[in-house]
Amino acid sequence: MLNVALLQLTAGQNPAENLEKGLAACRQAKAMGADIALFPEMWNTGYCISADPEVLRASAVGPDSAFLSAFQTLAKALDMAIAVTYLEAYAPRPRNTVSLIDRFGRTVLTYAKVHTCDFDETERRLTPGDGFPVATLDTAAGPVKVGAMICFDREFPESARILMLQGAEIILVPNACPMELNRLAQLRTRAYENMVGIATCNYAYGQPDCNGHSTAFDGMAYGEIRPGVVESRDTLILEAGEAEGIYLARFPLEKLRQYRQEEVHGNAYRRPRLYGLLTGEAVAEPFVRPDRRP
Repeated sequence: MLNVALLQLTAGQNPAENLEKGLAACRQAKAMGADIALFPEMWNTGYCISADPEVLRASAVGPDSAFLSAFQTLAKALDMAIAVTYLEAYAPRPRNTVSLIDRFGRTVLTYAKVHTCDFDETERRLTPGDGFPVATLDTAAGPVKVGAMICFDREFPESARILMLQGAEIILVPNACPMELNRLAQLRTRAYENMVGIATCNYAYGQPDCNGHSTAFDGMAYGEIRPGVVESRDTLILEAGEAEGIYLARFPLEKLRQYRQEEVHGNAYRRPRLYGLLTGEAVAEPFVRPDRRP
């Protein structure tokens, strides 16, 4: 069993408050039995993206920053992995990033949001990421292959598909937006069609434009509901309400691995030689917005 703590919080007034609140939340997650603690999107600023380029750069942190170092130190002390999110110092503009720190205090994966929300002026100020890395995370439950998406990434089937093709078993999804029926359906679908576990952590109600409802889906769409009878099943492991809290999602890894060996989804029956249009830049003109990033 792999236990992922969803740190459904509201941000403090400044990065210093967020650091202290985040460290305290990680300690509580460990006390609950977590193997991984997952933050909502861009925790160090509380998803605040300044319009002033100088202020924006000043609020960004790098891999050697005190902010990241504090979580590396704590992860080692707690013997627990931490997926911490932050505005990353990067040129020419900062990035929206999550770093997965293992239980030994080492950063094993850093992912920057690929599908920045360029329809909104706020995220146009950021540099998009350039790939979907997957890392093998050493946990008390054994090694597990982990990837990440951030918020708007979930709306592109390619994000989870590429992570699955690289071996991801669990996908961590920091989030900062209202989670409603259709967005939750996207996450359920990404889990189902790729046979992966997906853990999403949103800000609690009270954070601007957020409403909690952090979720976890185990990706196993069929199961034995009674001896000898296999039917469709609910893949939802956990759905939080709106309130602040730490919610523990328990992923049955060995069952998921066995399911991936036996079922027909994921990479089992794909026909990639027919999907060339998906990898090309040419798109039918009626579907290209004038503000589309090249």
